[in-house]
Amino acid sequence: MTSSKAEPRVVVTKNGPYEVSAGVPLSRQTIVADAEGGSEEWRESQTFPPQEKTYYLCRCGHSANKPFCDGTHAKVHFDGSETASRQPYREQAQLTEGPTHALSDVESLCAFARFCDPHGQVWAQVGHTDQPQVRATFLRQVNNCPSGRLVAWDRATGKPVEHHLAVSIGVIEDPPEGVSGPLWLRGGIPVIAADGFAYEVRNRATLCRCGASKHKPFCDGTHAAIKFRDSGAGK
Repeated sequence: MTSSKAEPRVVVTKNGPYEVSAGVPLSRQTIVADAEGGSEEWRESQTFPPQEKTYYLCRCGHSANKPFCDGTHAKVHFDGSETASRQPYREQAQLTEGPTHALSDVESLCAFARFCDPHGQVWAQVGHTDQPQVRATFLRQVNNCPSGRLVAWDRATGKPVEHHLAVSIGVIEDPPEGVSGPLWLRGGIPVIAADGFAYEVRNRATLCRCGASKHKPFCDGTHAAIKFRDSGAGK
């Protein structure tokens, strides 16, 4: 008789932390800007030691041991009520079509990483995807969007163009803005709400860890407005 292996997933606990199963690898992922200050690429700036099979990540924003939970959510009476839409991504998305590719966009998922902006913005680039250089830039920038707000679609196949991402969680740091960002779920990690609802599994998703998003459990970019900082980011 063989024992079943735990599958990676994140459970949103009621007014508490994220419960991460199966020891999902954890690292800091830092936004690197180009000469004009635009988001250009990701750099892995820290790899955390392998975690226990189950570990807990702060979502109230007040832990003294970020990104991990230290129980402070109970002391500050954190209200972690989940208000994010439960509709499938494609039912929420607006679509912009180009000659070879299309771009879908769910603005409420924006995590303010700004990879959409350089080189004339992806919404303009999609109209020129028949040009190989523009197409390559467009696909790179869309896939660097950590929240999955933006998805590129191959019009010939009707399928999304998603870069392979190993199952892992990135703790985002944003030096160009001087803030710490959300948790970046990569590789299709299921997210389960506190009431047991299973959110749609997506290759890229970002979870709020400043505690102030209006679309919990997902990030809405509020960390930038409130200048959220992770005191352990420089370690």
